[in-house]
Parts: sequence; C-alpha cells; structure tokens
Amino acid sequence: MDLVVIGLGYVGLPLVREAVAAGLRVAGLDRSRDVVEGLESGTSHVDDVSDDEVKTLLAEGFRPTLDAAVLRGAGTVVICVPTPLSDAQGPDLGAVREAAEAVAAHLEPGTLVVLESTTYPGTTEDVIRPVLEQGGLVAGADFPLVFSPERIDPGNREFGLRNTPKIVGGLTAACTRAGVDFYGRFVERVVPARGLREAEMAKLLENTYRHINIALMNEMAMFCHELEIDIWDVIDCAGTKPFGFQPFRPGPGVGGHCIPIDPNYLSYKVRTLGYPFRFVELAQEINARMPEYVVRRAQQMLNRRGMALKDSGVLLLGVTYKADVGDQRESPALPVATRLSGLGARLSFHDPYVAEWEVDGRRLRREEDLQRALDAADLVVLLTDHAEYAPDFLPAGHPPLLDTRGRFRGAADVSVELL
Repeated sequence: MDLVVIGLGYVGLPLVREAVAAGLRVAGLDRSRDVVEGLESGTSHVDDVSDDEVKTLLAEGFRPTLDAAVLRGAGTVVICVPTPLSDAQGPDLGAVREAAEAVAAHLEPGTLVVLESTTYPGTTEDVIRPVLEQGGLVAGADFPLVFSPERIDPGNREFGLRNTPKIVGGLTAACTRAGVDFYGRFVERVVPARGLREAEMAKLLENTYRHINIALMNEMAMFCHELEIDIWDVIDCAGTKPFGFQPFRPGPGVGGHCIPIDPNYLSYKVRTLGYPFRFVELAQEINARMPEYVVRRAQQMLNRRGMALKDSGVLLLGVTYKADVGDQRESPALPVATRLSGLGARLSFHDPYVAEWEVDGRRLRREEDLQRALDAADLVVLLTDHAEYAPDFLPAGHPPLLDTRGRFRGAADVSVELL
C-alpha cells in the first residue's frame, strides 16, 4: 500500500478519504472489529464521512482490516490512535505504543512513519522512536520519522483536512521534507516546523489557548450572573472590535477529543520539570466545576417556583459535546446528568444525533416527541445548541428553560434564563 492509516476514527477516516481522492492506494488498520466490519459493509461511524463516501472509498480500493500484516511494504504509515487520560489524569499512551509495536514488526527501509495522535513534547522521539528501532533500523537514517498534529474539527463544514494548514515536524530536516512531500499530495498548505517537539508543542498550544480562554468566559459568566450583567451581550459587544480580541463563549463545561485532554498533557510535561503549569491547572479547575454550577442554577430555578429538584422532571436538550454532530466524547452533558440524577431528578433527554445514552450505568429515557416532552417537563436544560433547537421551537407556556449556550440571548421570554 502507498499508505496505511492506523486508527480509523474521526482523524483517520478523513485522512483515508483525502488520500484515496489523491490517487493513493490506502489501507486502514483498526483494532475494533465493529469499526472494520462496519466500514467493509459501507457504513460510516464518523459524522464527517458519509456512508456513500465509504462505499466510494471501497470501490476505489480502500481496504479496512484488523490484520497488521497490511503494514508490510507500506510506503507511509500514519498513526491516528486515541491518546486519552489515565485514571491519574496523566497521559495514556497505550494505544500509541501498541501501534508503534505493530509498525516495528513490519518496518522496512524507507517507510515514512508519522504520528498524528496528540501527545506531550518528546513522545515521538523518546517513546515512539525506540520502539521503531528495535529491529535495527535507525530513524532519520533508514526511515523518516515525523510528527504532524491532527486538526480535525468534527462537523466543521468550512475547514477540513484538505484546506486546513498541516504542520509537519521531522526528526531531521530530511524527515521533515519527506513529511511535507507526503501531505503536499492532498493538503493545500503544509507548514514545516523546526522539529518534532515544536510540532508536538504547537498542537498543545492551540488547544491550551482555547481551554484557558473558555475558562475565562465561564468564570465571567458566573459573576456576571450575580451582577445581573448579560455576559452574552458583553461578548457580542467586545467582539465588534476588529483587532486584539477573539470571542470565546461560556458553556456547561468543555468536551470533545482535544480541549478537556490536551492541556493535561502539557501540564504533565511541565510538572516533570519540577513546577506546575498554573494557567492550565486553574483553567481545568474552572471548566471542571461548570457542570456543578449548571445544576445549582437548575435548582435555583425550581426553588423559585416552590419546587425541589428531587422528583422534578428535567429534560436535557442535546447531549453531544458540540452542535450538530453525534460525537459524545468528554461531553459535559454527562457530569451534568450524573449530578442531577444523584439529587433525585427524573431525567430524560432529547438529541437528534443520539439514539441511546447511559448515565450511571442505566439507559436514560430518550424523548421522541419533543413538544410532548416539553409539555411534561418541570424544567428544561439546553446543553448543546443543535440547529433543531431554534429560538422559535418553544411552545407557548413552556416550562422554565436554562440556556447554557446563549441560544436564546436577546429573547424577552422571562421563562428562559441564560447561563
């Protein structure tokens, strides 16, 4: 194969699509039998790649497989496996090491090896390189080794893999050139970094920047509420400045595959130097307490109606981590629901992108008829601002609604409270 992609998720599958479109012979290696068999049958499990696109990929020679033997003779191998947090909130590189071991077992001279999985600076050289060199081949001499951070934004209709600049950093200058040449076949702009660690750090900087600024807005939202200031109007006004300000908005927490996780990788690396990364740790503390704040606001809204949260019917609108995608990774809806359930609320949810949802090990009731669910609820909490939840979808006489996403900002409806 010209290319073998290890990990066929939200990062790997779009990479497969663009590489196949560029005329490369591509295989995909994944350890999930459900994922591989689904793709073989023409079914996508990724929002950004449709079933029809998978069928087209298969017709053009794409081969999803569980068999690591497909790595033998590959021109390029790109590792796109998850890098979650461990139970101790540090890096869990188990999947990355497993992928590197599979590559090492079939590595041949000249094969370009790329890591796209987000991690802390030094991982590619200090963790991946020794594994790949176990068979005697030397990185930078016998094969090029590169880190190129993924920049996939699920559900983004404007920017995808092809038109988002691709950072490439290699172990040597020759490695970087090999990576630039590879990605240049299907990415419009490739940006060479000085080296592996600069490319690794660039990814962490991008998401740490977002993490910290979201935390700032979340904390401002809490005290603006106490001061009876509309934080959403404040942000809209500040956002009119054409320079020096980028708007970020508060919410019920942070979710997705990057922001709740990546800054912890950077914080971990900084702690190995002997001191804390105070900005990151403070942002983590603020963002992590937002679900508790949402629940407290929900209690206050019910109290003002003379009702207790216990035994009240609470309808959650949207349980994915962002609007108009089915991705639930690290969604703040889960800790919100867990706290509400623990306080005795009768929970149900509605989400056009989620068929089943578990909270505390039990399946939560999914409301099929949204209008009927609104009529029956004592309180509604909007957690994800899907397009379906347009400001005019609320029926007359609807129950109180806590809007954590500013969907109804500017509305005169006194039954709606903004975060």
